[in-house]
Amino acid sequence: MRASDVLIEKIKQVEGYRAKAYRCPAGVWTCGYGHTKGVTARTVCDKAKAEEWLRKDLEPIENFLSAVPEVCKTQGRFDACADFCFNLGTGAFRGSTLFKLIQKKASVAAVQAEFLKWVYAGGRQLEGLKTRRRWEASRYAE
Repeated sequence: MRASDVLIEKIKQVEGYRAKAYRCPAGVWTCGYGHTKGVTARTVCDKAKAEEWLRKDLEPIENFLSAVPEVCKTQGRFDACADFCFNLGTGAFRGSTLFKLIQKKASVAAVQAEFLKWVYAGGRQLEGLKTRRRWEASRYAE
């Protein structure tokens, strides 16, 4: 499966476009729409480059999630998990209770509740992460 246009637009919305590198709340250099690979304090981009980076950043996530049957049941599940992985990394997803619940075919409600626990960055709750996790939980049920 691949990320839907709904997901691409959601990531653009929540990440926001930044032409110049900045440090995200977790302290990581970021540019474009949440792109971090190879970003330094001097990195710059235009919107076309930012979207190119976004789509490239999603490729390994798409490849990983496409091998997980429970995630691929619906586009909504796929998008929810892809957004989570984009935000936190596939390593965090692989080791999470969230992923274990999905693999065990837990109820949609149980999976949705688990998404909502991932709202911390730098040891504090962030409203932006609460909003993002609510979107993922909702999208998972679609």
